[in-house]
Amino acid sequence: MGESGADLTAPSGAEALYRWSPGYAGEAAPVVLLLGATGYIGGRLLPRLLNAGYRVRVLTRRPDRARGFAASDAVEIVKGDAMDAAAVRRAMDGVRYVYHLVHSMTGNRDFRRFDRVIARNVAAGAAAAGVRRLVYLGGLAPRSGRLSAHLASRREVGAILQRSGVPVLVLQAGVVIGSGSASFEMIRHLTEVLPVMPAPRWVRNRIQPIAIRDVLHYLLRALQLGDDAVGVFDVGGPDVLRYDQMMNGYARLARLPRRRIWALPVLTPRLASHWVGLVTPVPSSLARPLVESLQHDCVMRDHRIDGIIPPPPGGLTSYDEALALALGRIEIDRVETSWVDATVARAPSDPLPSDPQWAGRVVYTDVRTVETTASREDLWRVITGIGGENGWYSTPLLWALRGWGDRLYGGVGLQRGRRSRTVLRVGDAIDFWRVEVCEPERLLRLRAEMRLPGLAWLDLACENGARTRYRQRAVFFPRGLSGRLYWLAVTPFHGLVFSGMARRIVALAEGEQGRSAARTRRSGR
Repeated sequence: MGESGADLTAPSGAEALYRWSPGYAGEAAPVVLLLGATGYIGGRLLPRLLNAGYRVRVLTRRPDRARGFAASDAVEIVKGDAMDAAAVRRAMDGVRYVYHLVHSMTGNRDFRRFDRVIARNVAAGAAAAGVRRLVYLGGLAPRSGRLSAHLASRREVGAILQRSGVPVLVLQAGVVIGSGSASFEMIRHLTEVLPVMPAPRWVRNRIQPIAIRDVLHYLLRALQLGDDAVGVFDVGGPDVLRYDQMMNGYARLARLPRRRIWALPVLTPRLASHWVGLVTPVPSSLARPLVESLQHDCVMRDHRIDGIIPPPPGGLTSYDEALALALGRIEIDRVETSWVDATVARAPSDPLPSDPQWAGRVVYTDVRTVETTASREDLWRVITGIGGENGWYSTPLLWALRGWGDRLYGGVGLQRGRRSRTVLRVGDAIDFWRVEVCEPERLLRLRAEMRLPGLAWLDLACENGARTRYRQRAVFFPRGLSGRLYWLAVTPFHGLVFSGMARRIVALAEGEQGRSAARTRRSGR
């Protein structure tokens, strides 16, 4: 599959379009506050803002996770919650531009309240700080008719921001196609898994998808507009398609037989989201707002955006080209951000205590230690390859059953996989775990995001000794009686799962060491 690199950087030959130019000699680069920097779009926008010469400030509840996206001195990471008005005001100090890319893409009943509170905090903070421009990315929606709860919330957020008195540009995009986007993964997995698919009537609705590179083009150019460039503008790609045409477009590109799709009137958004959650990695809680947004024709009402932000050089990206770029990135393992980068709401906010035994609560542990002749480098390479396509190195059937059980109870299961096959950073998801600590050749700590009656972590560590030592530790803080009973129920399986995993990791590391030695001998001939 070919790829041009355009999904990773600014559109080829157009980098100068986004460069910040000082108004006079010696003027310092303006500060941009990026809200949602660890999300799918925010994570891609951040490095492009740096490349364009801006200084970036990030407001986040988890600074350690944000550093995985922001390895630059030009990024200032501020700890705080956008729900906290005081934290937002502090983050706005000295800021010239603000991007609001925070959305509650969950099934939580209070998501509209969360969105509303955050929008009011941002609007008030921007007005008090004298921000020059506020940019908000909303969703395409029809002018009239009953909107889904999530689209209605996005429209409400845009209206709140526009009442702030700050120049506000609201960009409304529909289905975003790019490597790692939730919409792309839905299309990809539905098409690959189901040659024949019963589907809701919305598969016949018209949709105007847009490539992630074009979304970034509009977001970057928004900072270069005059104060009079305000209002709500639709953005979209050059193609208007039905959802079934989008699926068959993917099938054609992936060289799959044409998919037969039957539109049925009985599949409600709730049922359809559960269906999506069953056959794709996208959980039903995230699939539902995506499905609901497709109940309407999702197309641009006008092209007024062309009058203030012209399309990128070479034109907007076609749907087929966006698919090819996304697949190319997956093929070469260069997926920059993924929908799984979004934090799962039920995950614990606090890290594992340094000494769980002294944490003041009941704790269960399972520790396995194996010495090995492998080097720390080879052992670490195997450790960081865990999950996704490589699996969990032991008893795949038991892991699969645990994953399916988690999905049945509304969890994320094992289908999320991982963003990269070879690279890990703090905040990355690995199946139903998330990376909490990643210290090269020392410690990989995973925090459980599966459905559990308690909190769980898994440590995979390289230790020094007479020989390299692999140390594996599972830690579980039970919640009430159900948590204690759960640990007792799974303990008999730990002998198979955890001991087998430890032995297999060491064996693979020693095999990797042997292959490295063979390559060295061959290169020395």
